Amino acid sequence: MHVEPMTPQGYDQLLREFKYLKDVEKPRVNQEKQRAAELGDRSENAEYHAAKEKLRHIDKRLFYLNSMIEKAQIIDPSVLDHSRVHFGATVEICDTQNEEEFSYSICGTLESEPENALISVHSPLARAMLGKEEGDEFSVQLPGGKKSFEVLSITYRDIFSLKKNIRGEEDFGFK
Repeated sequence: MHVEPMTPQGYDQLLREFKYLKDVEKPRVNQEKQRAAELGDRSENAEYHAAKEKLRHIDKRLFYLNSMIEKAQIIDPSVLDHSRVHFGATVEICDTQNEEEFSYSICGTLESEPENALISVHSPLARAMLGKEEGDEFSVQLPGGKKSFEVLSITYRDIFSLKKNIRGEEDFGFK
């Protein structure tokens, strides 16, 4: 089975969303559907069909979240050795062609925010960096072509302190 690495906080958020959808949102939408069904002819009942569609989306999301929970490999990056690039590391790299510097933090799929330099451990760049040490050079095929980088530094920074898009219950539902 394919494992899905994530931080303890990422796993907790995954569980919160799963429980909210299962225990709050799905029963609420089921009630909506039941009320709409009581209005009569279901074939032309827009509220009934809308509730059915919401339930379908909730069930699909629950199925996906459940599969992620089953595959979860919880890793606390703060206790790992920071001499090499690993899950949870923040890596400062330099493009060897133009000397441009970048910083990326490697995290789980559900925790990633590429626009905020939080990249999935499964991304080509993260996979190319894994296991490297300061001073190591590596090449990676990116959408813009093959690039070469040098690892400048490897540090640990809490992933959730870097996130800009932390979802709460108001984001879990299907309104």
